[in-house]
Amino acid sequence: MVEPPLKAEAGVMAQPVVLLVGADAAGLASRLEASGYRPTLEAHPNQGPDAVLISSSHMGSIGELRAQLGAIPLLVDVQEDTIEARASCLSSGADDFWLSSQGASDLLMRLRVHLDLGRRVNVPVQLLQVADLVVNPSGRQVKRGNRSVGLTAREYQLLILLLERKGTVVSREQILRLVWDDQQGAASNVIEVYVRYLRQKLEEGGEKRLIYTVRGHGYCLSERMPNLEARNA
Repeated sequence: MVEPPLKAEAGVMAQPVVLLVGADAAGLASRLEASGYRPTLEAHPNQGPDAVLISSSHMGSIGELRAQLGAIPLLVDVQEDTIEARASCLSSGADDFWLSSQGASDLLMRLRVHLDLGRRVNVPVQLLQVADLVVNPSGRQVKRGNRSVGLTAREYQLLILLLERKGTVVSREQILRLVWDDQQGAASNVIEVYVRYLRQKLEEGGEKRLIYTVRGHGYCLSERMPNLEARNA
C-alpha cells in the first residue's frame, strides 16, 4: 500500500482530500480511503481538495476545475496506454494521468508524487507580487490585475521560484534542480516550453511582459528587462 503524505492543518496532521470527478474516478473512493486519503465527490468552499482525479469521460471539465481550484494536481484516467491518449490528457491542461489498466497502484504512486511535489513549494503566507501580478500562496491563487490565471502545478512551481527571486536572473540549472529535481528524463527544451506556457497565460489579456530571457544566463521575473549585473552568481 502506498502511504499518502499528510498535511498540517490547525496544528494536527490531516488526510489529503481528493476530489473525484466522474463515475470511474468515484469508483476508486474505497481504495483511496483505505490508503489514507479523504475522497469527496464535490468541492467544499471552506476546504478545497489537495488533488483531483478525473474520469476520461470528464476531460472537458478540466478548464473549469483549474479556474475554480487553482494550481492543484489534476490527474486524468487513461484507459489505453497510447501516445495519443497521453498527449490528449496533457494537452487538456491536466498535470498527469494514471493508467486504470494497471490497477490502483499506478494511481497511488502518481498521486503521492504530486502531493509531495506540492509540499516542497516552500513559500511564505504573505502575498507575492510584481507589478500587477499577485500570487496568494495559501490558496495558490494567481491574478494579473483583476484577471484570474489558471496554472498547472508545474507552471505554478516555476512562477513561485521566479517570484521568490524577482529582479535576479535564475539559471537553467537552478530551475532544473529546484523545479524538476534534476530529473534525467527532462527534455532539453522543457524549461523553454514551460516559460512559454507561463508567458502566454500571464499575457493573455494583453498585459505587459514580466518574464524576461537573459540569453546565456537564464530567466528573470521583473517589471523591466534586468541588467546583467542583476544575475545570480
